[in-house]
Amino acid sequence: MQVLLDTHLFLWWLKNDRRLSKQARICIVDADIVYVSSVSIWEAAIKVQLGKLHVAIHDLITAIETEGFVELSMTVKHAAEVVKLPPYHRDLFDRMLIAQAICEPLRLLTVDAELKRYSELIEVV
Repeated sequence: MQVLLDTHLFLWWLKNDRRLSKQARICIVDADIVYVSSVSIWEAAIKVQLGKLHVAIHDLITAIETEGFVELSMTVKHAAEVVKLPPYHRDLFDRMLIAQAICEPLRLLTVDAELKRYSELIEVV
C-alpha cells in the first residue's frame, strides 16, 4: 500500500505526538511507500511565518528522507484536478492533497473526517 500523509500526521509522526492514533502508526509502518507532499511543507512554512507553528522548515525537509518517506511534488496535473473537487471543504492545502491522492492514486491518511466525502482513497485514522 502507498500512502500520502496529511500535514498533521506528518508533523505528529515526527514529534511522536500522542494525537497520532495507533491506527495511523500501523498504516504508516505497514505502508510500502509513504509520501509527504511539497504541499505540506508549503502549509507548514506559511504557519511558521504566521507564528502558528514552531518548527525549522529545513528540518521537515530533511526528515522526509531520514524517516524513509518520499517527497511528492505538486504537478500541473495535480493542480488541474482541484477544479473537479466539489466545494465540501474550503482548506486549499487539504484540497491540493486530495487532488494529489486522486491523481496518483494514493491513500490519503488524515484525521479530518470531513475529507472522506471526496473519495474512497481518503482514510480517516
